[in-house]
Amino acid sequence: MHEFTGERGPGREPGRGPGGWWRGAPWYGGPFGPPGTSVPWRSSLVVAVVQLVGTGFAAQRQPDRSDLGPGLYALLLAGPALLLLRHRHPRLAVLGVSAVTLGYLAVGGPNGPVFLSVVVACVAAVAAGQRVAAWCAVGALWAGRLLIAHWLYRWLPPPGDPSAGWGQEVAVAAWAAAVLAAAELVRVRREQWARERAERAAAVRRRADEERLRIARELHDVLAHSISVINVQAGVGLALLDQDPEQARTALTTIKAASKEALGEVRQVLDTLRASGAAPRQPAPGLDRLPELTEQAAGAGLTVEVATRGTPAALPPGTDLAAFRIVQEALTNIVRHSGSRTAHVRLSYAPEELELRVDDDGPATTDDTAGRATGGGNGLVGMRERAAALGGTVEAGPCPDGGFRVHARIPLTATPAAHDAPQTAAPEETKTAAPEETP
Repeated sequence: MHEFTGERGPGREPGRGPGGWWRGAPWYGGPFGPPGTSVPWRSSLVVAVVQLVGTGFAAQRQPDRSDLGPGLYALLLAGPALLLLRHRHPRLAVLGVSAVTLGYLAVGGPNGPVFLSVVVACVAAVAAGQRVAAWCAVGALWAGRLLIAHWLYRWLPPPGDPSAGWGQEVAVAAWAAAVLAAAELVRVRREQWARERAERAAAVRRRADEERLRIARELHDVLAHSISVINVQAGVGLALLDQDPEQARTALTTIKAASKEALGEVRQVLDTLRASGAAPRQPAPGLDRLPELTEQAAGAGLTVEVATRGTPAALPPGTDLAAFRIVQEALTNIVRHSGSRTAHVRLSYAPEELELRVDDDGPATTDDTAGRATGGGNGLVGMRERAAALGGTVEAGPCPDGGFRVHARIPLTATPAAHDAPQTAAPEETKTAAPEETP
């Protein structure tokens, strides 16, 4: 019916996705559209033409009914005219159309498509939430017709009109019930559409929030680590600028390298924002860059000992990135908040999960370490969010000996077949240590 009338209901979208088969149906918009500010004059004009032309043809076969004159034509046009109000005032429209139709029956007009206005007004009212008004209007119209056909016909035109048979009242009642049932169907479908639209909007907002959090975590991890290294090396360079120019030059070189890497990773994140859905120009960092990470930590004066348990396996990209960022953030926190110059990183590979543990010997050097210990920092929150997104957990807190520990468990949901090697019963532990640089 939309294509015929040329109307478009408010908020109409092309049918797509689950349940989209009915979105092109008449109840979705147009003649039965939801309340709004638009005036549905096209569909009302169509109803007027159908009622006038259809009743004109029907009158030629009903010589015993009243002749169509200006009064009856006015009543035939009054119903479609009231339909113009059905979006803004659905209750007034359905009650008015029923009253006009009842008046047309009272003056003995020819039978024809005069009830089309009632159908449209009733469906629009029920769809707009005015169920009581629609039911009352249809009920009053049926009761009024019953009185006219079996009692008042003696005093109403046309003269000599006989009483209607009671058998046809069953058909009339069935017609009224069908109209109300169709109106209820439209209401149910519209409510279903509203729920689906709300669910789609909520899903879009949820995806946007998740993407925003992901980008915030990436930027935080990249910038926090690099800025911490730059801050430490800048302090070293300022302190040794006069006494040891060569060491100051080394600190400046480290600052240059750290800032270049940070700019590259930030540019990668921003490129993802500018070209949504495009493939990244370079792979996301993973545990294969752990030696590079320990080298950067060494540039900040932190020795990192890495221990591996189990057989290293290729990790899914999301797991690999999360593991790298968790280790990176843990080392950044040690550089910023711990007096220890040694960190211990242990990677444990198991068939079902990857276990990460990062320890330092302490003690804390800043007052904000209390917030770090309780999980109040953005870094610890980001670690937990990364692990939780993969079904894992992160525990962080002080150790009994005075240090600090970050312990993460990330389940491995997929392992490539090329790495399905059997695990040894007692895996050996290997350790590597990055040389410590003395400021």
